[in-house]
Amino acid sequence: MRPINLHDYEKLAESRLDLAVWGYYAGGADDEVTLRENEAAFRRFWLRPRVLVDVSSFDISTTVLGAPISMPILLAPTAGQGMANEEGECASARAAAAAGTIMVASSSATRSLREISESCAGARWFQLYIRYWDEAERLVKDAESAGYSAIVLTVDLPRMGNRERDIRTEFGSGRHFHVANYTDRQEGFQTPSLTWESLARIRSWSSLPLILKGILTAEDAEIAAEHGIEAIVVSNHGGRQLDGVVPTLEALPEVAQAVKNRCEVYLDGGIRRGTDVLKGLALGARAVLIGRPILWGLAVDGEAGVTHVLQILRSELELAMALTGSRQLSELSPSLLRPCQHAGSLEVLGAQSS
Repeated sequence: MRPINLHDYEKLAESRLDLAVWGYYAGGADDEVTLRENEAAFRRFWLRPRVLVDVSSFDISTTVLGAPISMPILLAPTAGQGMANEEGECASARAAAAAGTIMVASSSATRSLREISESCAGARWFQLYIRYWDEAERLVKDAESAGYSAIVLTVDLPRMGNRERDIRTEFGSGRHFHVANYTDRQEGFQTPSLTWESLARIRSWSSLPLILKGILTAEDAEIAAEHGIEAIVVSNHGGRQLDGVVPTLEALPEVAQAVKNRCEVYLDGGIRRGTDVLKGLALGARAVLIGRPILWGLAVDGEAGVTHVLQILRSELELAMALTGSRQLSELSPSLLRPCQHAGSLEVLGAQSS
């Protein structure tokens, strides 16, 4: 049966992928509490629709770092896409370009920066891990020369999280996927010596905008803004690093409030419906990024599967906007939401609205 939502794609992908590969894609750290709560957090907010609004026409296009995109949904960096489909990241890049949005290519991609760039004419960003400084400088310069328009530095991986699914399936023993961008062909790990002071060094390699992925607190968001960072991705690495950290949707309002429009704020983690996208935008994100659903689309039907996943989310977002009386993204605000549990979110919503 043709999948009609992202949950259908998830089930089909699980049935088609090797157990160890599925565990690598789907798993989280420790007890996977944060992994589950990333999705559950969206269910803790009710929608408050407005009626008798003319929604015969509306617009979900926006810009990120000045670049126009057709919808506020980007493709998050996900490693090892070639395990889901032989075309891997090239297929995802083509689907993103066809949808009029941006793909973030992972450092741990199975296709090289150049291959991904040459696969389509769409806009693309490059996600960076810093294992070795000379290697990182080479990758940033290669990305700029290949036409990537921003660097997304992952900041929440000074050490690898305890991913027990991978331990059980021995994914790390002879199951490393081909990593095209590293000369030693091993998956990347971030150096534990990366600090705020390191940002100036990274800036010196390129004139590209710098985005920090992995911010969860107002304190770190404030420091990022003080360092002139162009954008932040509110992310907990898909629940794959430290278990028990705050779900990204619940971290979003304090981050957005802290930066006070000094930089753009994006959200990833647990987005499975167009209503999830709407809730993220209402709480302060300019755009969202989706990761695992892209892998599911690849596993089920390659480039066409990724295209369909993006179409589903776009259609669901358009419907959610119409049924909440929202004609453009600028009309989305915390007033559209009501927390259905814990008073803490109500307090945050009030602060965001003021």
